[in-house]
Amino acid sequence: MYNFSGQTALVTGGTRSIGGAISTALLQSGARVVAVYAGNAEKAEAFRAEQAAHGDRLFLEKLDVSDYAAVEKFFSAYNDKFGKLEILVNNAGIRRDAIVGMMSCEDWRRVIDVNLTGTFNMCKFGVQQMMSARYGRIINITSPCGHFGFEGQANYAASKAGQVGLTRSLSKETAKRKITVNCVSPGFIDTDLIADLPEDLAKKYKNDVPVKRFGTPEEVAHAVLFLAMKESAYINGATLEVTGGL
Repeated sequence: MYNFSGQTALVTGGTRSIGGAISTALLQSGARVVAVYAGNAEKAEAFRAEQAAHGDRLFLEKLDVSDYAAVEKFFSAYNDKFGKLEILVNNAGIRRDAIVGMMSCEDWRRVIDVNLTGTFNMCKFGVQQMMSARYGRIINITSPCGHFGFEGQANYAASKAGQVGLTRSLSKETAKRKITVNCVSPGFIDTDLIADLPEDLAKKYKNDVPVKRFGTPEEVAHAVLFLAMKESAYINGATLEVTGGL
């Protein structure tokens, strides 16, 4: 369906769950993929093994996206390692749930640091990489939580709402260089991120979704690839919901 031959994509959180599905879809469509992971080397190597058929086009990089100095260092060596960057997918994200009155300062800051500041860090240096080529596609993975808000997830909701605001502003700054910036907003997707939901709550959330099921990582990946196409050049500053109609 898609053809990204000759293009290089960078996917944060790119070896597991939604990020793994995005990396896989890009590899299957011919792209070279730099899959960034935070620290789980075992899972990253398992992903490499799964993608053995595309091994010559898959590169694994360990990086804490919330660490500005580490991201700057990563991109300072990017040209020598990979040469170009057409697609950046900011998928890395964490949850640390608690009601506001009981949320620790550490849990607030860590979620904001990874989900929002991490997106800023990657966007800043990713845009610099794309500017000279006068082309790029940036897709930030946000969440309906940033719009609706969910009890016990104020930090997560704030980070995801912030991603949308960042996307809209950046999309205006980069449009003249033919760099588009959009969001994909997955609803309830069957991944590790929601695996800890109590059974009764999972049942309730499924009932809230008009299609009466959780989505799959592959369905999110298709939305990302659609926005990453050259033909999607007139979609900019938008948020594409993959929510089953939530």
